[in-house]
Amino acid sequence: MGNCFSDHAAARSAVGATVFSQNNTSNVAVDCFLLSRGYRGLYSQIEISFSASNLRDRDVFSKSDPMLVVYAKRRDGSLEELDRTEVVQNSLNPKWIHKLNINYQFEVVQTLVFFVYDVDTQYHSLGVKMLKLDEQQYLGEATCVLSEIVTQSDRSLTLNLVYREESASSTHPHHCGKLTVHAEECFSSKTTTEMILRCSNLGHKDLFSRIDPFLVISKTVESKSSIPVCKTEVIKNDLNPTWKPVFLNMQQAGSKDSPLIIECFNFNSNGRHELIGKVQKSLVELEKLFLSGEGDNLFSLPAAGHDYHNKVLKSQLFVDKFTESVQQTFLDYLAGGYEMNFMVAVDFTASNGNPRLPDSLHFIDPSGRPNSYQQAIIEVGEVLQFYDSDKRFPAWGFGARPIDGPVSHCFNLNGSSHYCEVEGTRGILMAYTSALHNVSLAGPTLFGPVINNAALIASQSLANGGRKYFVLLIITDGVVTDLQETKDAIVKASDLPLSILIVGVGGADFKEMEVLDADKGERLESATGRVASRDIVQFVPFRDVQGGEISVVQALLAEVPHQFLTHVRIIARWAVVRCWTELKIFRLQFSVHTNATAISIRWLAFFLGGYKFTRE
Repeated sequence: MGNCFSDHAAARSAVGATVFSQNNTSNVAVDCFLLSRGYRGLYSQIEISFSASNLRDRDVFSKSDPMLVVYAKRRDGSLEELDRTEVVQNSLNPKWIHKLNINYQFEVVQTLVFFVYDVDTQYHSLGVKMLKLDEQQYLGEATCVLSEIVTQSDRSLTLNLVYREESASSTHPHHCGKLTVHAEECFSSKTTTEMILRCSNLGHKDLFSRIDPFLVISKTVESKSSIPVCKTEVIKNDLNPTWKPVFLNMQQAGSKDSPLIIECFNFNSNGRHELIGKVQKSLVELEKLFLSGEGDNLFSLPAAGHDYHNKVLKSQLFVDKFTESVQQTFLDYLAGGYEMNFMVAVDFTASNGNPRLPDSLHFIDPSGRPNSYQQAIIEVGEVLQFYDSDKRFPAWGFGARPIDGPVSHCFNLNGSSHYCEVEGTRGILMAYTSALHNVSLAGPTLFGPVINNAALIASQSLANGGRKYFVLLIITDGVVTDLQETKDAIVKASDLPLSILIVGVGGADFKEMEVLDADKGERLESATGRVASRDIVQFVPFRDVQGGEISVVQALLAEVPHQFLTHVRIIARWAVVRCWTELKIFRLQFSVHTNATAISIRWLAFFLGGYKFTRE
């Protein structure tokens, strides 16, 4: 996957068209601001090729002439046609040449549906887009999720083709051939430009107000509008900010000559960020700025209703670094065997209300409508389950009193005293419902124990050489009461393969929770003064995203691939340093050993009366 974020620790990472801060921060207000302007999260361009085998022969005097039609399944169950292959004549084992280009998005479940048709000879002269599908013979269909393809070691997935009628009515539908789907990440997702951007003399119409600047890089599209593809971190109270490296791949930029719009905003926590100024430059022009060492003036747009030209500002943009490279991507690591393991911790404190009453946040609706806890589990679990081969997920509760026991701040949701894992997202939901009948809601709200438990599992996996990255979802209805202990646990866990997603449900004021999300570039610090090596926490109030286009999944999961890559790159960097250190020690020891051996031989020769020692 490509990358676009500013984070020195991940300076050799590639994460898709996602945008992240140099301090590994993700500010929800900035992210939602970008989403409102057309940014749609992490993506990487994938090219998919198709082949089939043992198709049913529906022709009498020859073999079938198959064509494949690809659909995307929307959330409401409807199908949207994406593309059609060419018609392969007289073949039951076609290898279609035409390929599908699609944007892979980590935080979205992208369900694909494939239909195979036998195209009648009389329609061969027509273009495939002109063909009426109801006039062709239906040979079968298959369904998969794009994540299932890209997580395969060879990025190939073979599916059984079945009849629609049989697949709907029979528990054992008759197979009518196989469809093999193969994905390749486009090279443009891997070719990356690294830049360090700086501004000087940022002005403000209110001299007594502070400026917390950040940059947004957008590309222009055919409609002359712009789509955000990258942002920097927010730097607090600085008129001459230097941001950490940003990474922009060719897929995002379009080409080195394509115009990019770089906007400088003054951060506002309410999401209404003030535009300070902007500049339009291509990558070629930005490289020239770097080589010359000169800056380019920002300009501001004229006020609405005025015809005068853009106002040139004293503020300038500088490019302090400009390099290009080909990098490993998120999808490369997945294909190399890395997995993601989902964990969940549910708040059972008394502030949730009596689960038997409809106004409780834990109320189980007889109609089947999920409550906020269930919905958060479903939306995150449905995405992450495709990245874990065994789909066995640790699940805990906290803040409750089990039957005949003291209040527990980390108990196994399945009721077992020996193991915490459940089978899949469905298993989490069943364990959650069962726990509501077997515990008494209590308090207070403590995160430290569940974070430490998750960190222990991640630490053991890392020590055993496991290729797993863990994602802990904490769902809570209130502000954490062990804030410093939680900070200590997070700082300690920041070296581990772990990300923490926190969803706040209900109407509580979660303002204090945002500090855990390393808001505006301030990394967490433990009670002993240790600073987190990277940001691993993402927090969002459930009410801020439910019911709109921005789902909990999109708001929470967008940063996970970046955090994953930051971790694996840190591990890789440690390995390189350790390798060089061991090599230097070996060379030193070898040199000392060689010299010592030579001295010993000379002394031995002396004591033996001057015998000459020669090497045969």
